[in-house]
Amino acid sequence: MLDLERKYYAANSSRWLKEGPGKFVLIKGEALIGIYDDMTQALVAGATKFGMESFLVRAVGETEEAITVPALTLGLLSANNQRTVSG
Repeated sequence: MLDLERKYYAANSSRWLKEGPGKFVLIKGEALIGIYDDMTQALVAGATKFGMESFLVRAVGETEEAITVPALTLGLLSANNQRTVSG
C-alpha cells in the first residue's frame, strides 16, 4: 500500500527539501497535491479531498525507516489472525 506514493516521494524529496524544509507534502499516486506548514493541515486537506482513500503525508526531508517484526517474519504471529471467544 502506498508504494507508488513512496516512490514518488523518494524521486522528488530532494527538490522539495530546497523549496520547503520543515514542511509537509501531501501525495496521491504520482502527484504532489500540496505542501503544508504542518502535518495537521496536510492530513485535513487529504481527508477532505480523498475521504477514505489512501494518501501519503510526509515531512519534507524525512527518511523512511524499515520496520521489521521478527515474530511475523518467522510465522509466530499473524497480522490477519481472527479469533473468536465463546463464552
